[in-house]
Amino acid sequence: MGSDRGSAVNDGGSATRGVLATLAAGQFVMALDSTVMNVSIVTVAEDVGTDITGIQTAITLYTLVMASLMVTGGKVGQILGHKRAFVIGAVIYAAGSLTTALAPNLLVLLIGWSLLEGIGAALILPAIVALVASNFSLDERPRAYGLMAAGAAVAIAVGPLIGGLCTTYLSWRWVFVGEAVVIGGILVFSRRMAASPADPTVRLDLVGTVLSAIGLGGFVFGILRSGVWGFVSPAPDAPEFAGISLAFWSMLVGCAILWGFIRWEQRVLDRGGAPLVDPSMLTNVRLRTSLLAFGFQFLLQGGLFYLISLYLSVALGLSAIGTGVRLMPLSITLLGAAVLIPKLLPTASPRRIARFGFGALVGGTSLLLVLLHFGDGPAVVTGPLLLAGLGAGALASQLANVAVSSVPEERSGEVGGLQNTATNLGASIATALAGAVLVSALTSSFMIGLAGNPDVPAEVIAAAETELVAGVPFLSDAQLVAALEQTELSPAVVDEILEVNTDARIEALRRTLGVLVLIGVGALFVGRRLPDEQPSLSPQTEPITS
Repeated sequence: MGSDRGSAVNDGGSATRGVLATLAAGQFVMALDSTVMNVSIVTVAEDVGTDITGIQTAITLYTLVMASLMVTGGKVGQILGHKRAFVIGAVIYAAGSLTTALAPNLLVLLIGWSLLEGIGAALILPAIVALVASNFSLDERPRAYGLMAAGAAVAIAVGPLIGGLCTTYLSWRWVFVGEAVVIGGILVFSRRMAASPADPTVRLDLVGTVLSAIGLGGFVFGILRSGVWGFVSPAPDAPEFAGISLAFWSMLVGCAILWGFIRWEQRVLDRGGAPLVDPSMLTNVRLRTSLLAFGFQFLLQGGLFYLISLYLSVALGLSAIGTGVRLMPLSITLLGAAVLIPKLLPTASPRRIARFGFGALVGGTSLLLVLLHFGDGPAVVTGPLLLAGLGAGALASQLANVAVSSVPEERSGEVGGLQNTATNLGASIATALAGAVLVSALTSSFMIGLAGNPDVPAEVIAAAETELVAGVPFLSDAQLVAALEQTELSPAVVDEILEVNTDARIEALRRTLGVLVLIGVGALFVGRRLPDEQPSLSPQTEPITS
């Protein structure tokens, strides 16, 4: 069993710490790539001879490739052995990072960043989940899985900081060189890991692989484009069919293909074959609840990160470096909770800890909603981030361990694929939902504010309405001033419009935070079917068909 292997391999503290550091470093790099270049889009576009849309396409395609192949990556780990899959994924990822660092144009950037790094991540992330199971005993896993989640959270927080520093003082290309160097170190230290054996009897279900990739890719693509194209009603000049946004059709078709994927997998299983994912795994209450909880956690966590980043960088005008520093409190408490809860409360109920975690996430979001009513400034995010980080760390210390312990250890890679699919979906939905609510609330608040000000000319109100309907994004004061300079408005009227914009931004942020709070209240009920006892105290797993 994994417990025996973990004890055998990690019989010394240094070996245990080495494996933990190696796996956490892998998790850190995977998460870093999703945020580090957001602050440098304009510079990257200029360097590779494209526009902002081209770089945003590269970021979107990276997410799509990773999300669509995550389930397949878990099965590949079962076929090859998870350590081998981890190493292969790391080599592919490093090759992608170096290709991106040297990219002379958009095509090479897409090959390196979107394709190779996406494939590498799809192999690495499920393998990390399985390698924790095979290298650590049941009572050690909560802390180990918590550190994996903490590594990702730290990367998300410091990503803008690293990207801003490199772009300002060196070059954005050094970020990807640095990733390749870190991956090289990971490959060196990966020799200490216990290798789960490959299963030569398992074959890759090619039809299932294609169906899952297209279905997940279509659904995630629709989510990612819904903020630009519209969720159901198409945005102006956005692609549509029968009066409905193509983003909605993409999600609908993706869901239909995923339904067909589940039916195909059941057919393969009935014929005695090896499906990509055993459909009966999803009837496992403990696993299904864990996956749902993962989705809710990353929806709440991702939505809060998105809103606070916009608030700091746009509303307050902080630099990428300043924004990264202000986001660090969440990483600090997340890391602390992920490490200390398993150590100080090793026998605590996962159900209670998960409920506390969701409660703290909701509390942090609610606190920010209240504080924005009384004033603004960078300091208002500190308390909410500390509280939200505490909640995210509590969830991180339990959910992965509960998910993996719900099935036999040889299926841990499949669970890793499902787990990372759930987190990708949660994070993607968070950005799309928060963005849609934010723009809608901002538009209504801004227009109401302008209409209520008799000093603003009617033609300015009409022009603003036209621009907002066309999809003008969350604007900083500097961006709005630049737009108003093209008019003949007096400085006094410009100041009044700026004040309206400031109030509208805060109101839009508060409304969107309110939506997240409501979702979080629903998430509080998700954990009621999580186990009340630690897996280490009841190591037997549930039957797959439970």
